[in-house]
Amino acid sequence: MKKLLTCSALALSTMAGGAYAGSVSACLITKTDTNPFFVKMREGAEAKAAELGMTLKSYAGRIDGDHETQVAAIETCIADGAKGILLTASDTSSIVTAVQQARDAGLVVIALDTPLDPIDAADATFATDNFLAGELIGQWARSQLGDAAADAKIAMLDLAVSQPTVGVLRDQGFLQGFGIELGDPNKWGDETDPRIVGNDVTAGNEEGGRKAMENLLAIEPMINVVYTINEPAAAGAYEALKAFGREDDVLIVSVDGGCPGVADIKDGVIGATAQQYPLRMASLGVEAIFAWAENGTKPALTPGKDFFDTGVALVTDAPAEGVISINTTEGTDLCWG
Repeated sequence: MKKLLTCSALALSTMAGGAYAGSVSACLITKTDTNPFFVKMREGAEAKAAELGMTLKSYAGRIDGDHETQVAAIETCIADGAKGILLTASDTSSIVTAVQQARDAGLVVIALDTPLDPIDAADATFATDNFLAGELIGQWARSQLGDAAADAKIAMLDLAVSQPTVGVLRDQGFLQGFGIELGDPNKWGDETDPRIVGNDVTAGNEEGGRKAMENLLAIEPMINVVYTINEPAAAGAYEALKAFGREDDVLIVSVDGGCPGVADIKDGVIGATAQQYPLRMASLGVEAIFAWAENGTKPALTPGKDFFDTGVALVTDAPAEGVISINTTEGTDLCWG
């Protein structure tokens, strides 16, 4: 059974499944409920909650970066007596105070996709290795350009000015993969390599990607490499390039590997993307809350890492020597995870 409720700025859905629905309750709080990545994350959480007989309440910000709505959602989850929260934070440092309030109230808090800052502000993190995801698309782009990589003109289409961890990790991973010396690896925008035309923010959506691309093309019309935080931003960047007649001579790389993004590789919009698996993240997160409610067990982390690594694969139909990848047929079979 699924009930839809409306709460001021919150997008809330309540799902009860199984004969014992309601015995354990959990919350899922995502950045938005429009990005397909988070839609699939919610579907994965709902399916696993139904399987385990849990009650799941799902909340989302109005836009990527809507920190206040996420704080309000955490407060609601505490008041409702939830056993745990799955969270993809918009502002990974500012949210820590609210997360600590939830933990102090006895809830287990699992970060999904986006590590908090510091990462141990959550009880655990289930995520792609976002630095590696960026590194893979950076290595691929450098290989595609060959010797011309030394004279590349790179546009960096990031997420938000608050620089949430997921955006920093992907950005810095891309630059390192491309062979660009990093400044402070905990932030983007302080690099001195002249190949970087500039950074602009997209809010992780198509319109933001289009505007950011237009802004950077105004600085350097001959940009030939575009890093994007995710595939909606990549789609917007492509539209801007198309309007300038540049869509066929610019490499666009991205992260997510969602079904629409893989289709965009087939159509020549994106050259390569790093695929992650939101259904797996959400399913594992729900299982972790159930275990916490049953016996107080917290999830184990991947050996050698400070999070549980849910995997990443480079998807492209133009493989690069020395960079392990899968093609779009395989990517389509795996998309959303």
